[in-house]
Amino acid sequence: MHCPFCRHADSRVIDSRTSDDGSAIRRRRQCPECQKRFTTLETASLMVTKRSGVTEAFSRDKIVSGVRKACQGRPVTDADLALLAQQVEETLRSSGAASIEAQDIGLAILEPLRQLDHVAFMRFASVYQAWDSLDDFEKAIGELRDN
Repeated sequence: MHCPFCRHADSRVIDSRTSDDGSAIRRRRQCPECQKRFTTLETASLMVTKRSGVTEAFSRDKIVSGVRKACQGRPVTDADLALLAQQVEETLRSSGAASIEAQDIGLAILEPLRQLDHVAFMRFASVYQAWDSLDDFEKAIGELRDN
C-alpha cells in the first residue's frame, strides 16, 4: 500500500477493525518514511456475470430497486428491503465464489422475499421465472399454503 502523502511503497498496519456489518475491514496504517497515518477500507469484491456475458460489481442497491417494484403497495419498509438485500449478499458470499451469475442472484432473492411478503414473492417470481399460465400461479399458491 503506497503512502498517500509521500508515495512510499510500504506501510505498517497499526489497527484493524471490521466495519459495514462485517463486510469490510478498516485498517489504520502508518508510513515508515514520513510517519503519517492514514486509513484504508478493504472489501472482498463480488462480480456479477449477466446473461449477455458482461460483468459488473455486485450492488445491494440493484437488489433493493428490483424487489421494491414487486413490493409496491405492500406493507414492506425500506429497512425490510435493506435487510433482504443483506441476506441475499451474505448467501451469495457464503458460496466463496468471486463471480456469480445474475440468475443465481434471482434464486437467492426468492426465499427471503417469500418470508417477507407472499404477494411480493408471487409478483417477483412470476416475472423472474417467466410464468405464463394460471397453472404456474396455482402451483405456487399451493406451495405457499402448504408451507
